[in-house]
Amino acid sequence: MVHEWALAEAIADYLQGLMRREGREGFRRAVIRLGTLQSIDREVLRFSLTEVLKYRGVAVEELVFRDEEAVFRCRRCGATWTLKDLDIGDDVREAMHFIPEVIHSYFKCPKCGSRDFEVVRGRGVYIEEAVFK
Repeated sequence: MVHEWALAEAIADYLQGLMRREGREGFRRAVIRLGTLQSIDREVLRFSLTEVLKYRGVAVEELVFRDEEAVFRCRRCGATWTLKDLDIGDDVREAMHFIPEVIHSYFKCPKCGSRDFEVVRGRGVYIEEAVFK
């Protein structure tokens, strides 16, 4: 829950700054993209963000969360795969929740066996859309 609360603070900082910069009163809608590699508890993030925004006086009528599937590409053979293609236990998900880079310790390319791969997408959290009132 601490991880989600910290993310909520960062999202609220961004939205509050945007609102002030543009001289607006609030938002009709904010769409938040959640990388699946982060293993974020969506409901905890929703609760945390709602509370932080309320405390700061930032009105957002609709909060929308969208997942971004994690996609990987092997630097050795060029193969690509998704997080869904991997068999992941709860202990690994917990480790990735806090430090997504640990995935290199647990997984390798399903085609050639290399651990030299990159995360193409699905890492992090970002504001996809913020629509003012």
